Amino acid sequence: MSIAEGDPAPDFELPASGGRTVSLSRMKGKTFILYFYPKADTPGCTKQACSFEEAGATLGKIGLDVIGVSPDKMKPIETFAAKYGLTFPLASDEAHAVSERFGTWVEKSMYGRKYNGIERSTFLINEDGKVLKAWRKVSVTGHVDEVLKEVNKHLG
Repeated sequence: MSIAEGDPAPDFELPASGGRTVSLSRMKGKTFILYFYPKADTPGCTKQACSFEEAGATLGKIGLDVIGVSPDKMKPIETFAAKYGLTFPLASDEAHAVSERFGTWVEKSMYGRKYNGIERSTFLINEDGKVLKAWRKVSVTGHVDEVLKEVNKHLG
């Protein structure tokens, strides 16, 4: 299954850093960014998370929250969040059920070896739970700036 722009976001509820729980129902009435990343504390994922953290003040001014999702267990997620001072929730989708519903759990290939994992993706979800914008196969460099431009189009 792959979620496209205009589709309702699949429901989810996941444990997150800081003892929080994140869910679509808790975000009702708010526009937010939901992004999927492959693994906590790896170079690309660190750069991406820190970029979202740095954009936090700008996003906060317009009332936009960020939620990161990975298949990691909570302990490495908590360590990652603390190490880099990440204040937004990082959620654990260990069973990759939410990733599958969003179409971000895909077959990947590295050095000829095939395996399943997260396709780096970001979704801008509106207050009614509809996907305003979907970015697939995200390149980390410049991505948060691209997201901010899109946010300004919708909320600016």
